[in-house]
Amino acid sequence: MSHCAEAAAVVATVPGAGKAGRRPSMVPRQASFFPPPVPNPFVQQTQMGAASRLQIFFLGIILLPIRVLLVALIILLAWPFAAISTACCPEKLTHPITGWRRKMTQPVLKFLGQAMFFSMGFIVTVKGKVASTAEAPIFVAAPHSTFFDGIACVVSGLPSMVSRCENAQVPLIGRLLRAVQPVLVSRVDPDSRKNTINEIIRRATSGGQWPQILVFPEGTCTNRSCLITFKPGAFIPGVPVQPVLLRYPNKLDTVTWTWQGYTFIQLCMLTFCQLFTKVEVELKQDLATDVEMYLELSRRCVSGQTVTTEFMPVQVPSDEEKSDPILFASRIRTLMAEALGIPVTDHTYEDCRLMISAGQLTLPMEAGLVEFTKISRKLKLDWDSIRKQLDEYAAIAGSSKGGRIGIEEFAEYLKLPVSDVLRQLFALFDRNHDGSIDFREYVIGLAVLCHPANTEDIIQVAFKLFDLDEDGYITEEEFSTILQASLGVPDLDVSGLFKEIAQGDSVSYEEFKTFALKHPQYAKIFTTYLDLQTGHVFSLPKEVQTAPSMASNKVSPENLDETSSDKKDD
Repeated sequence: MSHCAEAAAVVATVPGAGKAGRRPSMVPRQASFFPPPVPNPFVQQTQMGAASRLQIFFLGIILLPIRVLLVALIILLAWPFAAISTACCPEKLTHPITGWRRKMTQPVLKFLGQAMFFSMGFIVTVKGKVASTAEAPIFVAAPHSTFFDGIACVVSGLPSMVSRCENAQVPLIGRLLRAVQPVLVSRVDPDSRKNTINEIIRRATSGGQWPQILVFPEGTCTNRSCLITFKPGAFIPGVPVQPVLLRYPNKLDTVTWTWQGYTFIQLCMLTFCQLFTKVEVELKQDLATDVEMYLELSRRCVSGQTVTTEFMPVQVPSDEEKSDPILFASRIRTLMAEALGIPVTDHTYEDCRLMISAGQLTLPMEAGLVEFTKISRKLKLDWDSIRKQLDEYAAIAGSSKGGRIGIEEFAEYLKLPVSDVLRQLFALFDRNHDGSIDFREYVIGLAVLCHPANTEDIIQVAFKLFDLDEDGYITEEEFSTILQASLGVPDLDVSGLFKEIAQGDSVSYEEFKTFALKHPQYAKIFTTYLDLQTGHVFSLPKEVQTAPSMASNKVSPENLDETSSDKKDD
């Protein structure tokens, strides 16, 4: 029997379930979809008091122009070395940059990178030791929260980075990026993901011919309140990785750059106007010269942000993790989250896309944050289906306060009165008992309670229930009779709903099927009547249950799948 019919059977067997406001004690998959621990990891909310604003204003008068000039000067100084390093090389490298060009340019570019961050006012504390290429071909850095996270590349010795192709096209900056021999990703190329993974595997297993690779496995910027889903690209090669933790322990957050919050220009201006106190650097012995340069530069800095970068011990994948990169990525994420003292969620870049889509539909942007990866894997849904359901949800919730669906909006959308059965259906969607349905609950409810019921067999059974005279068509009177029984509303007016289904005076099977597939919310209501009939038959004496003279439009237990199953596995 379908999940929808199981849910209806649960409703029918819970004592007092017919009373308004009562919720079934058990709903299939209920425990599998707890709300995420962080409501929105893609929003930055920095509160600044009057004192902070005054400090930024007065310091900015002096520091901002000085730092802008210093950054511009360093970029201009670095550009010739980057040009020498990448001369005659294609944008997407096929061979590593070696020989005199790398030996001459890399130390200079690393020093200028350090100088640039210090000129912007960053004070860096580095903990742990940087692993060699033989020890860990790949660095994985998190949380990724700002464009300033490029500082991890500088302190780890300018490894290659995974970056968007568009970044390599930016004047000046693009040439500097190409000097670190990046792995370039295109989000619009359907083959880019496969090509990127193959390139990472090729470099990570090259035996040290290529530089180490620095990957931000989250794939997008967050507000550092959690670690979102790690993409498996860095873990597919099955080689040891070194986790790199990034912290910005400042009273005033001026660095977080995510989907909602300050713009690039605003963050640069705010960050350039902050104070600093000290610098502490702990690196490997062979980088002692760099440490001295760091310390000397820090003494000359006037102010800045404090950044803590921590290199954790190298993590070697087990045999099981080598064959399952998602398992390896999950372990590393959990390890890093524990070290950072923050939770993990299953949000992904796709959630950001849904969040933007929700905003375009005049819904609160948080409406689209459904932990796409977890839901799509468990419920076997793809991006297009969830995006389409967001449009349907917006049609119901767009006019409601806060963009959430209440029982009134739910009933109005279904063109049905608020009845006990409708309240029970609403309660099955309302997974956190707050009296309203958000988009996450709506997606889960449709997939778990409604879509499985819309199979050909169930739709045929539902049609036969309505077709009382068995002529192959449902009249408005027949339609009204069954819905009145299902909803327990004797004087129910279904004329508006019937007109939506019927193209004439009656409804054919094809019309009924098209409507049922397009509006899966009705599946639970249709099958409620089926469950009521089943419950009625089970309550009769055994000799009556086995009587052969049941009407053909009634459903006997022999025509059903098992209804007693208590299986709740995902």
